[in-house]
Amino acid sequence: MIKKQFNFKLGLLAILSTAATASVNASTSCPVSFEDLTKVLKTSVKASGGSANGGLDFHMWATVVTTDGTVCSVTKTGDGLNDQWLGSRVISAQKANTAISFSTPKFALSTANLYSAVQPGGSLFGLQLSNPVDTSVAYAGNSKNYGTKKDPLVGKKLGGVNVFGGGVALYNAKGELVGALGVSGDTSCADHNIAWRVRKVLALDKVPAGVNNGNDNIIYLKDSGKEKEAPNGFKHPTCGGTEEAVNQKI
Repeated sequence: MIKKQFNFKLGLLAILSTAATASVNASTSCPVSFEDLTKVLKTSVKASGGSANGGLDFHMWATVVTTDGTVCSVTKTGDGLNDQWLGSRVISAQKANTAISFSTPKFALSTANLYSAVQPGGSLFGLQLSNPVDTSVAYAGNSKNYGTKKDPLVGKKLGGVNVFGGGVALYNAKGELVGALGVSGDTSCADHNIAWRVRKVLALDKVPAGVNNGNDNIIYLKDSGKEKEAPNGFKHPTCGGTEEAVNQKI
């Protein structure tokens, strides 16, 4: 009798486990495959030289999350783990999480749009501290799998809020919010350009509205004589390269 009850409980647990797994899988449908993300990122970065994005032309990390913030794809452009800044792996995921967390089906905010508002005295001061990264997720697993299909971030919710360029929400041809993209590894201004370019090539750029004339493009703080404009609204500082000029051509 005890054995039958034990077997029944095991069977019930198996059923519940399968149902839970199916639910998780259903909620984490990725808008971009690992293969497509890798291919488009490498094409957009052109890290071998030139000024494709106006910054340092470094190798990059990219992360895509679903609409609930679950990481579903992580990749990199360099062959080795340290060909790109190692710290930028988590930052790319953090940017993707920020973009999905503060964009809606009807309005998009890129991470570049958040810089000024979170500065002291800004309307969103403290936002960057509101949803901390889960470090148990960020640094779990075998580092050899970072940036591959087996990246330990995949299937997990990292959290985090990032407030400089590189994170954008993803909208399909119907204008539906389907996830978000975060890239990191260059100047924050170049990161934005790369994210912008990748999203455009993937045809996931049908943004419904935003703070920059109806979209979520970066808005630069301008020099005014010897002093910069007060950090207000949704503006972002320049980064010292030709990123602004590149952005105008993308």
